[in-house]
Amino acid sequence: MRLTALPAFADNYIWALVADDGRAIVVDPGQAAPVVVAAAQQNWRPHTILLTHHHDDHIGGVTELQARFAGLEVIAPHDPRIPGATRRVGEGERIQALGLEIDVVSVPGHTRTHIAFHSAEHLFSGDALFSLGCGRMFEGTPPQLLASLHKLASLPPHLLLCCGHEYTVSNAVFARHVDPANAALARRHEEALAMRRDERPTLPVTLASELECNPFLRTDTPAVRAAVSQHLGRPVTDEVDVLAGLRGWKDGFRT
Repeated sequence: MRLTALPAFADNYIWALVADDGRAIVVDPGQAAPVVVAAAQQNWRPHTILLTHHHDDHIGGVTELQARFAGLEVIAPHDPRIPGATRRVGEGERIQALGLEIDVVSVPGHTRTHIAFHSAEHLFSGDALFSLGCGRMFEGTPPQLLASLHKLASLPPHLLLCCGHEYTVSNAVFARHVDPANAALARRHEEALAMRRDERPTLPVTLASELECNPFLRTDTPAVRAAVSQHLGRPVTDEVDVLAGLRGWKDGFRT
């Protein structure tokens, strides 16, 4: 299947997996127009929509797409704030779509009902995990977010991370502030800068790369623990404390 990143709004990505027969799985269509235009230009048709969470920049195009493409299956978490779903799914369920087996992972933190989807090749993480970062805790708690990140970190490292926003360069600036001696992170930052100069997406990226570079997946490492302790002005007590301190630090970080 062919993977396509469709830019939306200022920095969103809508993801499309297009099969050889022209049917496609579309992930988090916050706008309908990018999907409609790409489908017409590239000769494919949405078949299934996957939704990770209720924020409008991830679901706002669904109603229009349902009106344009009859029979769309819309798969979403158990959340009444997401209208139009034809199927609700949660932790441990498996979806069959266009010959793919897609597993559902519950990843609360950014929102309380956030889910991620992964196939044998791709991880669609919504706003739970970004390249070199993670989503703000709008509804969840640090223990929930840590558990969610641990779940994602335990998935096969070859998976290609397909997240909801183009935040890699700005995330890299903060990550290098936290972990300045990380050579893999420095390489990833330079790579991302070159991609954006060429107007290319910095995604997808392997989960293996994120495990080396993303401080939110490295809260158990001495370098990240020491940096958070220094920022807080006190020793951190455990990994939840590290993550809470790191997330709070990122929320207020200015370059």
